[in-house]
Amino acid sequence: MTLRAIQPLSRPTAPDPAWLIAFLAELARADVAPATCRGYRYDLRHFLAWHASVQDRGFALQRLGEYDLIAYRQHLLAVGRRPATINRRLDALRRLCRWARVTGALRDDIARNLRPVRIVRNRQPAGLADAEAHAFLRAAGASPHGLAGRNYALVQLMLQAGLRVGELAALRIGDVTLHERSGSVRIRAGKGLKAREVPLNATARRALKHYLAEGGTHAAGAPLFLSSRDSALPVRSIQAMIASLGRRARIKRIAVSAHTLRHTFALGYLRDNPGKLVELAGLLGHESLDTTAVYTRPSGDDLAADLERSHLNVDR
Repeated sequence: MTLRAIQPLSRPTAPDPAWLIAFLAELARADVAPATCRGYRYDLRHFLAWHASVQDRGFALQRLGEYDLIAYRQHLLAVGRRPATINRRLDALRRLCRWARVTGALRDDIARNLRPVRIVRNRQPAGLADAEAHAFLRAAGASPHGLAGRNYALVQLMLQAGLRVGELAALRIGDVTLHERSGSVRIRAGKGLKAREVPLNATARRALKHYLAEGGTHAAGAPLFLSSRDSALPVRSIQAMIASLGRRARIKRIAVSAHTLRHTFALGYLRDNPGKLVELAGLLGHESLDTTAVYTRPSGDDLAADLERSHLNVDR
């Protein structure tokens, strides 16, 4: 294999190759979630961009070898990609190679020995402190251009129900049930295409009632959160809006993302309901308690406080 100097990667602009189209179609037939399919496509196109930057000849699935996969893994490590990002991109390649082996495009499953990057998780995820959450909500409620009600309701729903950003974007009016003393939101296709129902507390219900009253009457199948074009608010727009609100709220301790709000919900739930890990897993849509247990691990502040109280910490 002839290598040439690595050039900065750019997002490929060429149409999807035939094998990628066929692979994605097979995923769709296997009922893989649309968001997962989009993620595989994005990651595989990133691999193609890297391949084009290091090889003189064009990519052919039939010529893909184990060395290509190892070299790509090393590249991701060298440029400092996060372990979670690396493992996600390697997972896309593993699934592609298994499919290519079944269809005969590859003789062997060349990705069977492709090792993931070890992720050390000895700290709990970072969420917003109470003061930061209040500042974030104030920023949402002060949003310009008539978006205050929508943004405030959206943020409250994430903070009070812990939804994933993709689940939030997919909500329809009919998925929300609001009563005076109760309410719930129905997730029709969460991660793994699993449905669940999440109760809504009074705070979330008030925010949603106010937002829906602003918009008048909507059909049950209409998107819950609308863009300025009266279409469903895309995931990327929600992510950009949350990042912008974090800056406006002047939160500098941590970078605020959609997942930060989900972490805030989970940490707050366990703080108010100690030991209820099974219940939290159900609310978050986790298949394994091991995934939820990360919220029981000590935070950096907890460890620092423990050391501060240590009997060995004695000044002379």
